[in-house]
Amino acid sequence: MSRVANAPINLPAGVEVKQEGKLIKVKGKLDELSFDLHEAVQVEIQSGVLTISWDESIKNSKAFAGTARASLNNIVKGVSEGFVTKMLLVGVGYRAQVKDNLLTLSLGYSNPVEYMVPQGITVELPSQTELLVKGSDKQKVGQVASEIRAFRPPEPYKGKGVRLADEYVARKEAKKK
Repeated sequence: MSRVANAPINLPAGVEVKQEGKLIKVKGKLDELSFDLHEAVQVEIQSGVLTISWDESIKNSKAFAGTARASLNNIVKGVSEGFVTKMLLVGVGYRAQVKDNLLTLSLGYSNPVEYMVPQGITVELPSQTELLVKGSDKQKVGQVASEIRAFRPPEPYKGKGVRLADEYVARKEAKKK
């Protein structure tokens, strides 16, 4: 029995869910997102609660139901609260600037790195070395954070680079004489 798929999804106030065949549309105060259900999975909407059910005769239907439940939960959370990923720039002279949708990073290269932030994602800078990647789509927020981190991943000797705020960087000991 799938433990993930059995858990109901409580809809917060201000979140509307519409079902058109296998397409689920979720609208909240931040955004409107949709999810396409697998043929083995059904969704019931009753008094502010989403419940997932599945067809036992189809192979792997429990797995599809668990995935659908997790994705729908992320969509509901995203349109109501949103997702935030905090990133840090560690290194001498490393800093960031945002102008409109253009993120400019000084990461120790000869030229600054410019990154166009995709639609639906915002990047805020509490300080020059801190980035907040915000959005309603969890997958997009993670993808943008991963692309920014890829410009200069943290290195193991001094820990310099772009990292997630909660990321642990394994440090190596320097060479000895």
